[in-house]
Amino acid sequence: MFDRAQELEQRQREEALARHAAKQQAGSSFSHCNDCGEPIPERRRLCVPGCTRCIDCQNEHEKRSAR
Repeated sequence: MFDRAQELEQRQREEALARHAAKQQAGSSFSHCNDCGEPIPERRRLCVPGCTRCIDCQNEHEKRSAR
């Protein structure tokens, strides 16, 4: 029984890592926010490849999506 649980946990971990790797290769980030037009800081663009919003607009987007 523990072996199955460990196998499931390992598979889920590998899938999560694969999703993360795919996200990292998502493409280049926008230089300016798609919502407000303000520049997206370089550090954010490097940490979140493929980002299209500044952190403030992304937070607002996530709040709206959660409702």
